[in-house]
Amino acid sequence: MNSQPQNLAGGLYFVATPIGNARDITLRALDVLASADVLAAEDTRSLRKLMEIHGLSVGDRPLLAYHDHNGAKMRPRLMAEIAAGKSVAYASEAGTPLISDPGFDLSRAAAEEGLPVHSLPGASAVLAALTMAGLPTDRFLFAGFLPNARGQRKSALKALAGVQATLVFYESPKRTAAMLADAAEVLGADRPAAMCRELTKRYEECKRGPLAQLAGEIAAGPVKGEVVIVIGRGEAEAVSETVMTQMLKDALKSMSVRDAADLVAEGTGAPRRQVYQMALKLGQGDEPEDEG
Repeated sequence: MNSQPQNLAGGLYFVATPIGNARDITLRALDVLASADVLAAEDTRSLRKLMEIHGLSVGDRPLLAYHDHNGAKMRPRLMAEIAAGKSVAYASEAGTPLISDPGFDLSRAAAEEGLPVHSLPGASAVLAALTMAGLPTDRFLFAGFLPNARGQRKSALKALAGVQATLVFYESPKRTAAMLADAAEVLGADRPAAMCRELTKRYEECKRGPLAQLAGEIAAGPVKGEVVIVIGRGEAEAVSETVMTQMLKDALKSMSVRDAADLVAEGTGAPRRQVYQMALKLGQGDEPEDEG
């Protein structure tokens, strides 16, 4: 059943669009695309095609391009439409707006002007890859695209080496082999990872294994399609007791023993009970320990 135009309150609506399979769009997104007074898109051709697939007509409504190259010029017009009480729907070329997408400045401008902003969640290559990779998802860092130049790419990877979170990257199929080889060198050959490509599409694939193994497999043949690389979390470097004591002293200047212990344990990876006992002595507190 096709969505029918509805009375839509004025404001900015960020609409997530499919990353491959056109059916991966929510009913609410279709309602908003059918009803918004103004349509804006990173790629107007992609949005028009998606709407046609789902039986939606642009009609006589404005369909405006909004991307990195014209953002400064187009934002004032979109802000004026919203300020006048119009509903403006913005869609990225694929996936969730603001995730490796030019929508950030648009969102910030609307927030600064006190205009209503609404998010219509949906498809995201980051989340799709995380669900397939088989790596921890309790904490992750989306790092976007790494630099093209090898030296800069390796420096960026080195800066992320100790992050205690699963790392997620977007990558060009042409650079995937080089990126995995550099990651194996900088982060460790045995560090677990996954290479996900063509997510939600016909030739969807997810290769899992140590970085060195993946780098070797990818080097044997060209990679095609959109690529997401997921890499297992790093290990925190051991922190000496002297350094940990100073960290606790600094933390105790502005927070309780319990909060200071939580902060330092989180940042160093040290056992929370051990850090709490150190903080208790330094703070000369008598807070009862509660391990929950």
